[in-house]
Amino acid sequence: MTQMHQQNGTRWLEQAGVRPTRQRVTLASLLVGDGQHRHVTAESLFEAAKGQGDAVSLATVYNTLRAFCDAGLLQEVTVDGSKSYFDTNTHDHPHFYWEDDARLTDAPADQLVISQVPDAPDGAEIASVDVVIRLRRKSN
Repeated sequence: MTQMHQQNGTRWLEQAGVRPTRQRVTLASLLVGDGQHRHVTAESLFEAAKGQGDAVSLATVYNTLRAFCDAGLLQEVTVDGSKSYFDTNTHDHPHFYWEDDARLTDAPADQLVISQVPDAPDGAEIASVDVVIRLRRKSN
């Protein structure tokens, strides 16, 4: 990881008011250090950190991802009711879920048209609408 990646990660945290501890900077640098958006699972981020020799536990990764979500730095996208992906792009946009390799990618937001959603039940309000389009490779 380069110095620039660490600076980008630190700046990302500071702009959201998140204290830049060593482990948070490590994970933030992996997430946004190169300026590209990512969709990660806690496990894939843990493996990336471990792969570059950073000592961070899986529990710390989960706790840090939760703190990043709470600070508005990440959007959590749940697939199959149990598998969570964390997206660095926090703007509303749809996703493709590639079933064959359990991968989440952005779908073109300009091609999605939602003309109406059901009314929320009494006493509730709609917090967000998540669109996950499941894909699988065509069989020949």
